[in-house]
Amino acid sequence: MLKLRQVFSSQNASRVVRAVAAKRSINFCARSATKFTVNGGVSVQRSVLAPAGVRFLSVVTESLDSLGESITSAVVLSWSKQPGDAVKEDDVIAVVETDKVTMDIRAKKSGVFVEALVAAAGEITVGNPLYKIDTAGVAAAAAPAAAAPVASSASPAAAAPAAAAPAAALPEVTVPVPIMGESITTGVLAAWFKNTGDAVNADEVIASIDTDKVSVEVRTPQAGKIVKTFSAAGDEITVGAPLFVLAPGEGAAVPAKKVEVAAAPAAKAAAPAPSKEEKKAAPAAAPKKEAAPSSSAPAPVGDRSETRVKMTRMRQRIASRLKESQNTAAMLTTFQEVDMSALIDLRNKYKDDFEKNHGVKLGFMSAFVRAATAALQEIPAVNAVIDDATQEIVFRNYVDVSVAVASPAGLVVPVLRNAEKMNFADVEKSIAMYGKKAKEGSLALEDMLGGTFTISNGGVFGSLFGTPIINPPQSAILGMHATKLRPVVVNGKVEARPMMYLALTYDHRLIDGREAVTFLKSIQNKIEDPSRLLLTL
Repeated sequence: MLKLRQVFSSQNASRVVRAVAAKRSINFCARSATKFTVNGGVSVQRSVLAPAGVRFLSVVTESLDSLGESITSAVVLSWSKQPGDAVKEDDVIAVVETDKVTMDIRAKKSGVFVEALVAAAGEITVGNPLYKIDTAGVAAAAAPAAAAPVASSASPAAAAPAAAAPAAALPEVTVPVPIMGESITTGVLAAWFKNTGDAVNADEVIASIDTDKVSVEVRTPQAGKIVKTFSAAGDEITVGAPLFVLAPGEGAAVPAKKVEVAAAPAAKAAAPAPSKEEKKAAPAAAPKKEAAPSSSAPAPVGDRSETRVKMTRMRQRIASRLKESQNTAAMLTTFQEVDMSALIDLRNKYKDDFEKNHGVKLGFMSAFVRAATAALQEIPAVNAVIDDATQEIVFRNYVDVSVAVASPAGLVVPVLRNAEKMNFADVEKSIAMYGKKAKEGSLALEDMLGGTFTISNGGVFGSLFGTPIINPPQSAILGMHATKLRPVVVNGKVEARPMMYLALTYDHRLIDGREAVTFLKSIQNKIEDPSRLLLTL
């Protein structure tokens, strides 16, 4: 059977005519309805897609899904799959970057990657076509593999060259520094996760690059072995410059390393034991080192050395943003102390029942979130923001509270959306969920976008007093601090009470002192008498 894979050209049509003249049998599974005439006046179908028994491509075009609130476009940093590569469901197809975060684009279906519709470094709008995938490609690829044994048994001599083909070494691939986003031209190589000579799998993370906006993971385009690296950790690298060399197709060499390691003890055992004369000679060299104390210079007291560590691009960006916040907002901080006695008694009384009924522990954060949410509804200016572009004040009719959660990479600030509709259990469950996702590294961009007000609890680290910085584009931030026993006058008597200092930093361009103090006093009243939360007072 004559195998034809593409549309006929006029030359291909002539070959078909000659084949017919030679009485060769050619079977086709599909032909276009359009005909054309070639030499000799023979009419031939214009398009022949595939020979009989060969499957048509089931090609699906996938679009760029939503990347988060207010994000309408992204830049394709790199493609992890090339045309013809096998794709499994949830495989990383590409890496895209927005102005806020870098995200992996994962396959929705298994198949064969057909075509990338946007080049690397190209910009794409949410909803536009991103790539094409042949969803039936995996099944089709199995057919030639199944036919291989028949061919080899029929012709053993012909099978020998085919068996030797996989052993042929593929050319080495030089992988450049990936594009890390619009306007980003350089970065700092934060760390290598693989060393020269290590075997790697396709799409495996082998390095991390820090920029002033985001940290980017460098992934391998295919399986193989790292032959060479061009930069060391801490070096500044330029987009497009060579980063490492990969020898494809050598992923199977990983077990060889285990054999090599296992052989190490044997080699160590095979080493000749030192003779008695060598053992005696070894200590003889030691007295030479004792000549150093003969110097009259006094030994230094303590370690007076210095260690310099270059700031990561991420740290530089955070510093720039914080300073920008100080330069933009007219920040002012007001303070209030709150007696935690009633809230502590409430928690001690109901914490066991609360955990039994809701499956989550009762903490202090839920009370402060509820108190702050109620106060924000009472004083709408604290929940508003100035639109500098239009010189308008934007009042939000909802309350989204940003709360700090610890993660292995540092503090992250997920958002409790529509906190005005949450009760104590809802708040505690949401915070616990975000804490778990932060530890697992599975927080999504949508979890951290937005926020109309922030609560920062420095008290968990023992902070007694501080002035938090506003997180733009918000207009205020509440700082909680450590609870300490302090002498307080209660009904004319001095008593030791658990007291906490609250700090409210606000943008004085929008919020006057009266609103700020009223807001803070409202939180104090609700914390000192939690029943006011129940009665919405």
